[in-house]
Amino acid sequence: MVRQAKAQRILTHDQIWVALDRLAARAGLSPSGLAKRAGLDPTTFNRSKRITSDGRERWPSTESIAKALTATGASIDIFARLIDDDAGDSRSVPLLGFAQAGASGAFDEAGLPSGKGWTEVALPTAEDRQTFALEIAGDALAPTYRDGDIILVSPGAPIRKGDRVVVKTKAGEMTVATLKRRTAKALELLPLDASQAERTMAAGEVAWVARIVWASQ
Repeated sequence: MVRQAKAQRILTHDQIWVALDRLAARAGLSPSGLAKRAGLDPTTFNRSKRITSDGRERWPSTESIAKALTATGASIDIFARLIDDDAGDSRSVPLLGFAQAGASGAFDEAGLPSGKGWTEVALPTAEDRQTFALEIAGDALAPTYRDGDIILVSPGAPIRKGDRVVVKTKAGEMTVATLKRRTAKALELLPLDASQAERTMAAGEVAWVARIVWASQ
């Protein structure tokens, strides 16, 4: 009997980086948040660092992977499982920095990701396939959301009184607040900071409003 040689599995560049994305998602972090928690430069795991300027694949160092595992309390066995294609209950969603989200061209007229600047991050699966993620920079939204936190925004989710929402005005302003009331004529918002005044926007000022369905902690 002639035995066929067992096909060897080759570890790929994409598998390693996807596993790091999944490791970050398990901890409720963005790739940059994971790098910071691991004591690394915040850009260490960014997608822009995964290919060199001359087009060559850049692999994460074993030291950076070890530090990421330590920071998240994960074992090497867990990381190996995250490398598998069917590992986990996460998927990649478009990711953009909150500060860049107000820029012209970042969203289309329906409030969906558009144009350049978007990367991807592995986050918990959402039923709405149009879900996208925004990364908070700075502490303007603290203590509710802090620097490096990720919020998952669902354009298709129903919005009710008391929901936290992201609102983009036609002038390009991005606001995170709690919905107090929504009518055909106006949007009434409660600020995350209770010391600030309530805000009312005319319906004609609003480009779109979408519900926050998940946030890293």
